[in-house]
Amino acid sequence: MSVTVYGLDNCDTCRKARNWLKRFEVEHTFVDYRAQRVPAETLKAWAGQLGGWEKLVNKASTTWRQLPEGRKSPGSDPEWTLLLKEHPALVKRPVLVTADGTVSVGFTDNAYKLRFGIKK
Repeated sequence: MSVTVYGLDNCDTCRKARNWLKRFEVEHTFVDYRAQRVPAETLKAWAGQLGGWEKLVNKASTTWRQLPEGRKSPGSDPEWTLLLKEHPALVKRPVLVTADGTVSVGFTDNAYKLRFGIKK
């Protein structure tokens, strides 16, 4: 199964997810989305699959809190994608995408076990 993990190289949660995948021998590719920006169409598709931009954006982050109030309520997909292009750290992490196109955000041991059908 082809798995791609999107995140930030220095993110502890991304490291935990990558270590989990290695421990359970799940082949994967890691993409640091600061170094390799995710296209707007892909971000929009992720948001759609997850149930909206609110599910993709980390509003608890320092980056979000430092945004001017006017930027915190984008009214359209282009406004959201522009915001994420300017501030990639706003994307919750890690974003895990499997070969079938299924997207999930965040990491917990139990969620990954369910996702990959691991009973251990």
